[in-house]
Amino acid sequence: MSAPQTLAYAFAKKHGVILLALDEVAQVGLREGADSAALIETRRALRRPLQILPLSRPEFEQRLSQAYGSAGLSAADDSLDESVGLDSLAENLPATADLLDVVDDAPIIRLINGLIAEAVRQGASDIHIEPFETALVVRLRVDGILKEVLSLSHRLAPLLVSRVKVMARLDIAEKRIPQDGRISLTLGGRSLDVRVSTLPARAGERLVMRILHQDQAALGLEELGFSARALEVYRNGLREPNGIVLVTGPTGSGKTTSLYAGLSMLNDATRNILTIEDPVEYAIKGLGQTQVNTKVGMTFAAGLRAILRQDPDIVMVGEIRDGETAQIAVQASLTGHLVLSTVHTNNAAGAITRLRDMGVEPFLLAATIRVVIAQRLVRRLCPVCRRAEPADAAAASLAGVPVGHPLYRTVGCDECGHSGFAGRIGVYEAIRIDDRIRRLISEMADEDAISAVAFERGGTLAQEVHRYVAEGLTTVEEAIRVTRQEKSHVDI
Repeated sequence: MSAPQTLAYAFAKKHGVILLALDEVAQVGLREGADSAALIETRRALRRPLQILPLSRPEFEQRLSQAYGSAGLSAADDSLDESVGLDSLAENLPATADLLDVVDDAPIIRLINGLIAEAVRQGASDIHIEPFETALVVRLRVDGILKEVLSLSHRLAPLLVSRVKVMARLDIAEKRIPQDGRISLTLGGRSLDVRVSTLPARAGERLVMRILHQDQAALGLEELGFSARALEVYRNGLREPNGIVLVTGPTGSGKTTSLYAGLSMLNDATRNILTIEDPVEYAIKGLGQTQVNTKVGMTFAAGLRAILRQDPDIVMVGEIRDGETAQIAVQASLTGHLVLSTVHTNNAAGAITRLRDMGVEPFLLAATIRVVIAQRLVRRLCPVCRRAEPADAAAASLAGVPVGHPLYRTVGCDECGHSGFAGRIGVYEAIRIDDRIRRLISEMADEDAISAVAFERGGTLAQEVHRYVAEGLTTVEEAIRVTRQEKSHVDI
């Protein structure tokens, strides 16, 4: 549980004093190096004796973020006044604003700030603001699933969208075409980037805000949930002096995070690492990052051509979408570069056939591809409230375990927001291109033939999900939901 927030955030941050517990004696944390004179004002404000707990600077920042970053949604209902004009919404925010430092009585501003704070508190990846004829619906995507958190008067939609547009430096007068922007801010000391996308719709402009936590860019490979075998395959591919390393999966499966984790391993200041992305999601020190801009002809292919004239050692292409980009990536790998990229396919072997369909010659694929990773994200069962039940015949067959083996079910509690799940974990399959698979690629073998050789000792997505279910990390239903696009879903 978060501490009571009797002390103002600005006071706590400035003077290095945070309230940890409030009883007959108030327990407060004092940041290392803070002026102890602030304790006099703290005691006057709390009106009770103090128990002082010294805190290091990192620990203080963490406590501050936990206590004030989870304040939840600002009160909002249909009573918000439409008379709040565009003048009040057009106040320019500084390039980086701390939401918790803002003291503004405008209801729309408080609603936006509270909505972003609530999304961060719940660990949401996206905020959807959707206008309909009779209501304005706000939904959060938490652990890959959308859930409604607010239903407001449809009259508030233009005000809400206009305010977000102002924050993202978009044209508030243009409502006929889609727009994209970014908001850089901090929340309780945490750095966030919010990617904003607007889309004209029948009942008004739809708005989606993607929340990007800058600390996620620093995740290591060991923190992503790779199995021991898949982790070894990926690391070996990253250590290659040249070639192509591919990560595949649907939208929102964590491909970009896996690529960034790989780049972080390689980013040792001895290599020139350049990226071309659409858009640049995380700014990483030591990497040269370029954003696609199709309006001016800066496509993946054009950017990749330019990057190759910058003397790179390693190149990351956000996505291989067309034959031109694929051909340039192959040529780059043949000329001594290590190329990392993503392809949208359902499994690892499908990436090879997809590139072949884009027009890349099979002999070139066989010579250049080093590793292919396929991944999904499954919701992890809440460790606090999950409940074990012996598997009946049907569940045992689906999960690939003996009858009576304990399988865990969702329950729901305060810790997980009564969803039964807490966070997500990656599921991976990895193909290391050896001589046998190289021969199959040259012979234009199909996905099934390549998969049969690559996974003759196991390690497919379906088998990894089986393992997660058997270990109590997720449910049978969740495993089926995530892998239902696979040909192997009949085995789950």
